[in-house]
Amino acid sequence: MQNRQLWDVLRGLKSEWYDWVDLTHELGPQTPHWHGFDPLKAELLYDYRPGTPADQLAPMRCWSYTVASQYGTHVDVPLHFFAHGGSMTEFTPQELVMPLVVVDLSATCAADPEYLLTVDDLEEWEFEHGVIPRGAFVAFRSDWSKKPDPDNPDAKGRPRYPGWDVDAIRWLVDRRDIAAIGHETADTDPSFVTSRQNEYPYPAERYLLSRDRFQVELMANLDKVPSVGSIIMCAFPKLERGTGFSARCLAICPR
Repeated sequence: MQNRQLWDVLRGLKSEWYDWVDLTHELGPQTPHWHGFDPLKAELLYDYRPGTPADQLAPMRCWSYTVASQYGTHVDVPLHFFAHGGSMTEFTPQELVMPLVVVDLSATCAADPEYLLTVDDLEEWEFEHGVIPRGAFVAFRSDWSKKPDPDNPDAKGRPRYPGWDVDAIRWLVDRRDIAAIGHETADTDPSFVTSRQNEYPYPAERYLLSRDRFQVELMANLDKVPSVGSIIMCAFPKLERGTGFSARCLAICPR
């Protein structure tokens, strides 16, 4: 008899015992994105609708898209910051499926929009939930995905958003050997760090990518995922020399 064990596992995961949560923003011109990028543009190449010009008429509909590589919910890999860093093709399928840890600091970020996630926050999380597992994906829940503009500008137009302390990233990588991080903002570092006028304004992101990890930015629906017990799957193109691209991430969560 053929081995059907994995089919049984999948049937169980799709049962009423688990929730499947999409952690991805819909991709389009209105998708939240970093302020330095233009909105996605779409040009129709071929179509099958009545009235289509003869040079575009075809039994299919196809579009040409113009979009920045780090647009909407997206992955960043080491090559994004480092010329000799790993590209998107170098992460194996096994590395794209991970235990998911969610650090919920949404209430704190509501009171302090430039909050810095610290080692103390991680140690407090572990005191409540247990040790962060090796190879985990650690997501910072701030509820920033619910805001119309991820920059969250103040009355003077200055961006205000939370982020990771570089020491917290170092602690996760060096002490817990995590695989990746994610957040709802468009930057790893908080706005008061990224707005500094210096040569290297992204210390937390630079450290993470320098250690051959990847991250996912502009995540969504982290409020629908428990702090522990879920699995995350991150899918993105196997792009030659790719520094990053729009991604699709989902979580399988125990009820």
